[in-house]
Amino acid sequence: MKAFSEKETNPLHSIEQWEDEVLNRYPEPNAKAKEEYRNYAAPARDTVKEFYKLNHTYQSLDFVKEKRKEFLQFNRKEMPVWKAMEFLNTLVDDSDPDIELDQLQHLLQTGEAIRRDGHPDWFVLTGFIHDMGKVLCLFGEPQWAVVGDTFPVGCKFSDKIVYPEFFISNPDSTNPEYNSPLGIYAKGCGMRNVTMSWGHDEYLYQITKDYLPEPALYMIRYHSFYAQHRENAYDHLLDDHDRKMFDWVKKFNPYDLYSKNPVAPNVKELRPYYEDLIAKYLPKTVKL
Repeated sequence: MKAFSEKETNPLHSIEQWEDEVLNRYPEPNAKAKEEYRNYAAPARDTVKEFYKLNHTYQSLDFVKEKRKEFLQFNRKEMPVWKAMEFLNTLVDDSDPDIELDQLQHLLQTGEAIRRDGHPDWFVLTGFIHDMGKVLCLFGEPQWAVVGDTFPVGCKFSDKIVYPEFFISNPDSTNPEYNSPLGIYAKGCGMRNVTMSWGHDEYLYQITKDYLPEPALYMIRYHSFYAQHRENAYDHLLDDHDRKMFDWVKKFNPYDLYSKNPVAPNVKELRPYYEDLIAKYLPKTVKL
């Protein structure tokens, strides 16, 4: 794991100030108001609600265990990071109500917003690769098992999760062992001991965990965990170290969310910079 300075680990201001500061600059042009993002009451695309119905029905503890066993052997494919990123050109995220650009373009927008604000290069790299785990779709995985908001399994589903009504069809909803706030966990056990719903966040964390600073790894692993970093619905599971690291997740989130805009970045122009950044921190090829 890369070392990082103490100066780099102190999140700036309150998260409210940080979001407002980022939103004042990104996206442009055609900026949306802050409250227009993550509009699940009236999503721009019909796929969003159907996506979450499937996601919440099938993301059970047993399902997650099966997927971890299946994919965390990393024995399916090996490729350079940039090639994996190029695959994302074929993917438009059905869970995202805010953007219809392919994923590579969204990731470049995120990385460039972070870069323009003068953050450390590992932070810029994190912005660029944070959704790379969506290469799970390479292996025929449905989007509901790859993207979307994440949440703990093995305990009661919070009503702060988007479309909580769809959990009624999840088999864990009728399992008494999983239907208390703690479920199978202990209070303050720490997120390292909590099993999250399966998807690209956990997958990429497992790929990069030996190469990036810990704040970057928290950003990758929990950037889709909106029920916590926006709603604090699972405070009872966090320990003090998690709370410190979640400040970084909250710092990252405005770049992920508010950098989305319909103007595509110049991939050819930006590629050399990001390939150099990849080479600095990550191996020449990654096993998927």
